[in-house]
Amino acid sequence: MGTFLGNLDAAIANIALPVISRDLGSSASTTVWVVNAYQLVMAITVLPLAVLGDRLGYRRVYLTGLIVFTLGSAACAMSSSIETLIGARAFQGLGGACMAAMGPALLRSVFPQKIVGRGIALLGFTVAIATSVGPSAAAAILKISDWPWLFGVNVPIGLVLIAAALKAVPDKVGVARPFDVTGAILTGAALTLLILGVDGLAQHEGTHHKAILELAVAALLIAILVVHQKRHATPLVPIDLLRIPIFSLSMLTSVCSYSAQTLAMVSLPFLLEHQLARDTTVAGLLITPWPLVIIFVAPLAGWLSDRYPAGVLGSIGLAILATGLALTAALPPSPSNFDIAWRIALCGIGFGFYQTPNNRIILSSGPRERSGVASGMMATARIVGMTLGAAIAALLFDIGSDRGPTFALTAGALFAGMGIVLSCLRLFARPG
Repeated sequence: MGTFLGNLDAAIANIALPVISRDLGSSASTTVWVVNAYQLVMAITVLPLAVLGDRLGYRRVYLTGLIVFTLGSAACAMSSSIETLIGARAFQGLGGACMAAMGPALLRSVFPQKIVGRGIALLGFTVAIATSVGPSAAAAILKISDWPWLFGVNVPIGLVLIAAALKAVPDKVGVARPFDVTGAILTGAALTLLILGVDGLAQHEGTHHKAILELAVAALLIAILVVHQKRHATPLVPIDLLRIPIFSLSMLTSVCSYSAQTLAMVSLPFLLEHQLARDTTVAGLLITPWPLVIIFVAPLAGWLSDRYPAGVLGSIGLAILATGLALTAALPPSPSNFDIAWRIALCGIGFGFYQTPNNRIILSSGPRERSGVASGMMATARIVGMTLGAAIAALLFDIGSDRGPTFALTAGALFAGMGIVLSCLRLFARPG
């Protein structure tokens, strides 16, 4: 339920940006930070929070996240200016990071090892449902009320979840490990500059020099972080896990897959509305099959992931995803809605089939007491992949003009192809 609430809120916020911009009198570029602030805080804090979860116990960090998320939702609903709303969303993102970092780790602690794949499949199933109903829920709320209720509706649900979590979430004694403060600062600064730099590349050409400088400083900070982590007795970045070949390969596979997904999700609305002349409502319905089919694919993928190697299942899923993206990029000039929908559904089948086995191997390839950090790394790979995909999509739109969406879908297919290679290499990697 916590995962559902966090993902539903993200989907609702995206849809409501034009309404918020008009109501608060803010520019589109400023209003986008209602989404960016949430994502940026999550990117900065998810890994340190994962380490704190291993140290303090998953229950404590998860419950703190629920409380912060609920308070942040109330602050968003009461915001009367765009600045206040962005600040409240940043605070809400801290709560979301706690839940994102601890959710998969809690699943591993609850589910027996032999069926942990089914637990992770339920997580993918929940995300898919939240993503599918988000646009419809936003439309329904905006039809009967104002945008503050998009966030206000979280408050009573959050209170119920806090009460349920106090009773149901298992307690687990943490592992005494010193916290790497310097590593946390370097990681936060590097990720902040990386995301700002990538976002700057997508803006007007006059800001590109600033974006390039931000990316250069981010690269320098990452180099300093690597040296620092190698010398630290208890590093923030889990070098012990990254030394496990199947873990590091699965992380890279995850970055490729989320880059491919984001390239598609950013480009599809432009392809459908600008090139294929569908209105906004029809375009939204045509994209819906992607998350919708995951609802049916995720349970099957979870069952199979408890029986077959992630290298095999992940490669099959990414091959289906690459095929779906390539076929969508090659749509004829005047396709029917059915021609579009089955191709997008094929992409969803591939992504859903890949996602659960990959997440399972990331979460379970290391020691059980390191589940919190593994969960945080899983979220970090997702954020990095989504950021990279968005930046490449923006650049391809700038280069390709009217053909930009087609170029972006083709790039998505290529990223999925790279993921296939990395996934296949896991068949030859030693386990943790």
